[in-house]
Amino acid sequence: MIELTEPMATAAVRWLSEAEGGRRSGPPTAPVYAATAAFPSPAVTSQDSVELELLSVLVQRIAALPDGRDLANIGFLVPELARPRLHTAAEFVITEGLRTVARAEVRELFPPTEPDV
Repeated sequence: MIELTEPMATAAVRWLSEAEGGRRSGPPTAPVYAATAAFPSPAVTSQDSVELELLSVLVQRIAALPDGRDLANIGFLVPELARPRLHTAAEFVITEGLRTVARAEVRELFPPTEPDV
């Protein structure tokens, strides 16, 4: 995929370093990166054992932020599953298998597009 044509939101994304358990090769360089994402519940603490629902996420870097994070367009392969979890300041993790590779915070939501009739 070359471009994310209908993003659902923008997010500030912090890619974890290899030392933090992130990608050995650093942040992805593909125009649109596909992975999985989970929205941890605010009620979950590090001591809680919980199974998170993983969603397929699409990430397209659009700018570098002054704090070192990336500003990215965010989309989901099944938007209706993600939409209830999305709100400004919502936090989610981006994963590759069981490994968390990035942490993200929603900055802006885009309205749903109207389906073609």
